[in-house]
Formats: sequence, C-alpha cells, structure tokens
Amino acid sequence: MRSRKFFVRTGAVLVAAAATATAVVVTVQEQEAAVAPASATAGADLSGPAGALLQERVNKVRTDHKLPGMIGMVRSGDSYRYASTGWNDQFRRIPADPKSQFRIFSNTKAFTATVLLQLEAEGKLSMNDTVDRWLPGLVNAGGNDGKQITIRQLLNHSSGLPDYINDIPTSLEYVADLNPYRKLDPRHLVKIAMSKGQIGPPGAQYFYSNANYHLAGLIIQAATGRHPSAEVTDRIIKPLGLSNTTYPESDPKLYGNWMHGYFLSLRDISFSNVTYLGPGGAIVSTQDDLANFTRALATGKLLPPAQQKQMMTPFSAEKAAGLGVMLKPTRCGPALWHNGAGLGYFSQWFTSPDGKHQSVVATNSYNFVPELSKGTTEATFKAAEDGFCALKGQ
Repeated sequence: MRSRKFFVRTGAVLVAAAATATAVVVTVQEQEAAVAPASATAGADLSGPAGALLQERVNKVRTDHKLPGMIGMVRSGDSYRYASTGWNDQFRRIPADPKSQFRIFSNTKAFTATVLLQLEAEGKLSMNDTVDRWLPGLVNAGGNDGKQITIRQLLNHSSGLPDYINDIPTSLEYVADLNPYRKLDPRHLVKIAMSKGQIGPPGAQYFYSNANYHLAGLIIQAATGRHPSAEVTDRIIKPLGLSNTTYPESDPKLYGNWMHGYFLSLRDISFSNVTYLGPGGAIVSTQDDLANFTRALATGKLLPPAQQKQMMTPFSAEKAAGLGVMLKPTRCGPALWHNGAGLGYFSQWFTSPDGKHQSVVATNSYNFVPELSKGTTEATFKAAEDGFCALKGQ
C-alpha cells in the first residue's frame, strides 16, 4: 500500500490519508493473531510493583492503539526493569527489544540546549545574546526580528517564531519519499517559518517551534566553528559513555539493533530525512542511554549550578517549559520530562529532580500528524507517568 499524495497544510489532513488510515486499521487487526508475546525483563532485580505495572500499561497501549511494538523501562537508582510487547520488525517478526535503538526526535532538544548552556559557562556566549548577534540578518521577516530574540527565548520556545511543520508538504512525500538523503538548509526552514508571520512579541508567550532549534544549532556552529552534532558528541555522548547514541548529520539509515518505525502502523518509514529537524530531532538512541543522559542532567553532571538553574527555570507558572526540558508537577511530585514525536516513532521520559527515579517508553508507530495519532501520544505519556509514579510509591 502506498500513499504518494499525503500533504498537511495548517493541520488539515486530506481524504487520501484518511482512506489509507481506514485500510491500515483492517490490516493490522488481521495481524493480531500473530502478535509477539509480551515480556518483562528485570535488571539488577528491581523489586516492587513498578515493573509489572509498566508492562501492563505497555501491553494495553499497544493493543488499544494497534501499534506494531512498544518498549519501556523503569529505574530506581541502579535497579531497573524492562517491558516490551509486539515487534521491532513486524514483517520479519522480530520481537520488540527494550535495548534497541530508535529515533528520539524532539528529545534531541535537551542535548542542544545543554551544549549552549555549556558554552555560556565557558564564557563563549550568553543566554541573553540576541539571535542577530550570532546570525546577523537571518531573522528579519514576517514581523520577526533577530535583534529582539534571545538564545534563552529560542530554547524555551518564547521567541514568537512560528513552526515550519504542517505548512509545507511534510510526512511521506516531502520528508522521506522525495529523497531521504536530500540536505535541507536550516536557514530555508527558518524562512518558511517566518513566512507565516509572528506568533507574538519575543518573551510574551510559549509556542513550540522547531525553527527555534534550527537557529540554536546555527548559533552553536557560529560560536564553535563546528556542526552541532560534533559538539553534542564530544561534550555529551562520549563523556557519558552513551555508546548506542548517535547524532547523524545527514545519513537517514539506522544500524545494528534498531526498532523499525511505521507510518499508520503498516508502512516502514524507518529511513527518513534527519536534516528536517536537525538540532531539534536528529538523534538516535536507546532507553538506557536516554535515561543515563537525563539522569546526568538532573544531577548536575553536565552543567555548573548557574546554568543548571537556568535550564530548570520554567518559562511561566502556567507553562512549565525550561531550556530543552519540561517540568511537570505529576500526581506523585515534580518531574523533568520531554518527549519526541516524528515519522515512525514516539518516546516519552520522566526523571525525578534528584535523578533517582526514571521512566522511559517508546513506540515504533507515529504518523507525524496529530489527527492521525489521536490518543496514542496521550496514552503513551500516561504509561510513562504511571511507571514513574509507581517507582516513587515503592
């Protein structure tokens, strides 16, 4: 099955996509008879109900939303437990593996923000620097003015810049089918965002825009002379020993042990254009590496106290957006969190402020368009939160 004309403009989904979605539901239901068995693996003998609860939630989300596969983990200190159900590769019937790689998409933003905060700690730039200070004349259209936008406002999404996603052909034809090797210029994507006008004055309100992180990546490059992937690798990935984490600059492929990502739960969309999101979504990782990174963030291993405080300071009382991370008062107390959503994958993590308790979940089907993923993101978010809170209650 192939949908060659899948376009998204201002959130509207065309009839061709809806028709494809209906057909896929039938196909997936027919495959349920051959579902891989669910499994939970204990590591370092995590006792208590959190592991069993997470496995139960993962099973339910996958079944209710007809996902090819889903994995999860909960960790308290050095003790952890994995959960998995379904398939890493549903066509070859390879079971879901909690240690496999997947695209973490917007979880990449925490890595990018960390590098910029490290550069500030080294005196190479300031969160109060304007975009125009580093990228003269780039942001100058649609009412957007780089002389008025700061680096901090890029990282907490209060720049006033719109997003470029959903106003150009995204999804299959633009991102993947056209040419996954095509190198998209981040400046061009920023210009697409500016062509939509301005959300509001800089600093006035929160509006999530991937254009912010393309600008953040360009500033890293301007300040260091190196691609942001090199800075992320040398400053974070290597020092933390994240051996299963990579930041591809343009290579759309996945290697080794990885989950296949699916569009509408059927079409394999694993190989896609990583330059589309770049510093806001290009990283490939695993649950363990993501948990190790977020624990390092929470415990101050990556940032000095002044920069740590800035990262963890919310934009406002109403919108708990820090710099590259979110801060959520869950029913069991405060938590750091973020998620990553893109073609073929959705992942969600929670980490307690002291770094002790952690929960991560990931699915290998995401349709990029909210209308086609309705309910799945909320259910996945809740599964991760339930596992996190069960840990804290043990």
